[in-house]
Amino acid sequence: MSDLTIYHNPRCSKSRQTLALIEESGQSCEVIKYLENPPSESELQQLLTALDMPARQLLRKGEAEYKDLNLADESLDDAALIKAMSENPKLIERPIVCRGKQAVLGRPPENVKALL
Repeated sequence: MSDLTIYHNPRCSKSRQTLALIEESGQSCEVIKYLENPPSESELQQLLTALDMPARQLLRKGEAEYKDLNLADESLDDAALIKAMSENPKLIERPIVCRGKQAVLGRPPENVKALL
């Protein structure tokens, strides 16, 4: 098993480009198709800690669920946003690449080079 993990959406060009960069580096990684296997709330909290970002920054604001769930409401705390992302994984910005306690968002895909 690899110590690199990518939370991947095969339909996303940035996610595919990030995975290609990892593969081109000669390293293997665990691929988690997060739309099929959404991270739990505690896993999301761990990812946010590793990314060093607040939950709101990981939200995909263009998704219909963002509007439907009124996630633009600034009074919602991180716990509420994490719960929404866990229940609606389309809301999670992608891809996320982790190695140990470090993580980067693959936007742009070159960000992953910091972990390689």
